Amino acid sequence: MMNLKLTSIGLLSAALLAVGCNEKPKKEETTTSTEEKIVDTHTSENSLDWNGTYKGILPCADCEGIETSLLLNLDKTYIVTTTYLGKEEEPSEKSGSFTWNAKGNQITLDGDKNQQYAVGENTLTKLDNQGAKIEGALANKYVLSKEQIISDEALTGKKWRLVKLMGQPVSEIGKTTSEPFIQFFAEENRVSGNAGCNSFTGSYTLKESNRFETSKLASTMKACLDMKVESQFMGILEKADTYTIKDGVLSITKARMAPLAVFELAE
Repeated sequence: MMNLKLTSIGLLSAALLAVGCNEKPKKEETTTSTEEKIVDTHTSENSLDWNGTYKGILPCADCEGIETSLLLNLDKTYIVTTTYLGKEEEPSEKSGSFTWNAKGNQITLDGDKNQQYAVGENTLTKLDNQGAKIEGALANKYVLSKEQIISDEALTGKKWRLVKLMGQPVSEIGKTTSEPFIQFFAEENRVSGNAGCNSFTGSYTLKESNRFETSKLASTMKACLDMKVESQFMGILEKADTYTIKDGVLSITKARMAPLAVFELAE
C-alpha cells in the first residue's frame, strides 16, 4: 500500500513537471512612447512684427525724463532720438545697428550693454546692463510702446514734384541743378528725394488726421551755385507735420496753416 502511494505521488509530480516544461515563459510587456518633445522655435525675432517706431519717456536721474523715439528697421539698423525734458538742450539723434541675442528676445544697440531692450508684442523694455528687467516701482516707466503704422496709398509709392515753397513758385526762388521732388515708401516707412542739388533720405511716420513727421534727414554734400531752393525745402521738411492731397496735389503744412510746400504728381 505504501508503494502504491509513492508511485501515485511520483506520477503526479512528473505530470506537473511536464506541464511546466511545455508552458512558454511570458514575455515582459514593454511600452514604447512615440511622443516627442516639441521644441518651441518661435521667438520675438521670427514671430513678431517688431520693426517700427517705439516711443516713451524713460526715467532720468537729473531731469524730468528722457523722451525717447527708437526706430527699428528690418535691416537691423536703428535711429534713436532723445530729448532730456526740463533741460535747455536740443534733441539728440543717433543711428547705428543692433544685434539679437541667442534666444531672439532681446536686442543690443551697437553692442552697448547700457542699450539693451527686451522685445515684446508692440513694446520695447529697456534692460539694465546685465540684460535683466528693472524691478521696482518704476519698472513700467522703462517700457516704450510701438506706434501703430498708418498707411495712405494716395501718398506712398508716388513721385511728388515740388512746385511751390511758401506760396512762391520754385522757379522764382532760385535755380536748381536737379528737379526737386519727394517720395514716400510704405515699406520700412522710408522717405527720399532731391532738394534741388543734393539727394536726401530718412524715415517718416504717419499719424491720425493726416499728421506726419520725418526723422532727421541725411543728404549728400554736393555744393551747387544756387542753394536757395534746397535750403528752404529742407527747412520746411524739418518742421512740417500735416499733409493734404486733393486733385493730385500734395500740400504739407505746419499745424494746418497755409501750405509750406506744394507738390504735383510727376509724370
